[in-house]
Amino acid sequence: MDDCNIQAERIAAAYLLEQVKSSYQIIGKGFVNQVFVVETEYRKVVIRMNDKGTYPSYIKEKWCIEQAAAVGIPGPEVLSIGIADDTAYMIQSFVDGDNGLDSSVLKSDIWRQLGVYAELFRSIQVKGYGENLIDPVLGEFQSPSHAGSDGSWIGYVQYNINSLTENDRLIELGVITRMKSLKVRQLFETLKKGSFDFGIIHGDISLKNTIVNQAGQVILLDWGSAEVSVVPHGEIIYLIQCQIQSGDPNNEEFKAFLDGYGISINDLAEMRQLLLLRAFDKLRWAIDRSPDLIEPFAEYAKQVVDMVLE
Repeated sequence: MDDCNIQAERIAAAYLLEQVKSSYQIIGKGFVNQVFVVETEYRKVVIRMNDKGTYPSYIKEKWCIEQAAAVGIPGPEVLSIGIADDTAYMIQSFVDGDNGLDSSVLKSDIWRQLGVYAELFRSIQVKGYGENLIDPVLGEFQSPSHAGSDGSWIGYVQYNINSLTENDRLIELGVITRMKSLKVRQLFETLKKGSFDFGIIHGDISLKNTIVNQAGQVILLDWGSAEVSVVPHGEIIYLIQCQIQSGDPNNEEFKAFLDGYGISINDLAEMRQLLLLRAFDKLRWAIDRSPDLIEPFAEYAKQVVDMVLE
């Protein structure tokens, strides 16, 4: 048994005040947290762990799960969150069923239900913009400010406009030419004049983040990537990115999601500009903070440029 497994058992035992009988790690369904199932004689819980710096994300996730439940979206119950020995943890109730990737339920039916849930997200009351929950009482979110951006929506757009210079790294990477840079600037300028609705988005809506129980109910997991963004565009932009990069969801499943949401992508004005804005901003983040991701993010941004500026 490795150290992480032992740590998960200790956290569970301290919370449940019961002796642990068994535990195992869930592999392949998450990429950020280490996830374990721990069982005592009377109870079974899920322990999610990461380094202590991720604790604010667990606060956000707990808040999102509770808000989602209040509007009718089933999810696990968050039993406890905390920090133990420099490890941030979240204890959740165990949800019985099959992961959405493994379920025998028709995948398009699961995606349709996820579309229904995504529409319900819009009834969750939030303030602000961004990925950090700064006030759980008011449901206020904020985007971290950085050089060139004050963290607001307009600041986010303006930062990406100001970054379109003659010496832009995106030109060097072959994502755009100087002529295309001028066209992109015009597209981004229109976003500053747009009137958008803002709301919570899950940010990682996918089959891997669902459990389908014996009754066929779809349970939604993992709100760690949630943020306040433009709605309904934000959730759909994420799915388009997944389609381009992995082919998942496929066209039938994507249409099922839109049907569940009750929208048509053709009805979403400025979707193309927003898709491009997100691709460029993520690439600029990789250039500044995560060089190992520059190549895949640049390749994706090129594909979006070809789609939008065809």
